[in-house]
Amino acid sequence: MELTQFVIPLFVALEVVLILILYRYVLRDWIIQKWEEKLDEEGWLIVKLEPVIDEIEDRMHDKLDQFQSSFFGSIGKMTANAKNLDPMNNLRKAAKTGDWPSMLVEYAANKAGLGGVLGQINPQTTPKEGVNDPKATLPKPLKDL
Repeated sequence: MELTQFVIPLFVALEVVLILILYRYVLRDWIIQKWEEKLDEEGWLIVKLEPVIDEIEDRMHDKLDQFQSSFFGSIGKMTANAKNLDPMNNLRKAAKTGDWPSMLVEYAANKAGLGGVLGQINPQTTPKEGVNDPKATLPKPLKDL
């Protein structure tokens, strides 16, 4: 047997043991000390993560702008619809034009709680009802009874 067959594996084993000992007693303490120094430093994490924070801030700002525009747009639309549902609108219109019969009908409807309903009924927009045919409503007779 040659000497190199024992020396080379022994040399490799000694190198591995030396690296493990250095890591266990020297390098590990040095790494821990450096990380503790970085942790004691204020703001180092913010400096490293600043691009990520800026991207998140930009995205949230864009999303907030989209939400704000849709929210205020829907509020404006709901406000316009609510103004149309005010039961006093028709009474005010009748008072401005001096139409006393309409004004009395609107006043009575508002007192009865029907002002919002009457304001929504419009003869031009309501669907036309079909003609009542008495024959259509009668059931067909049963045969063979």
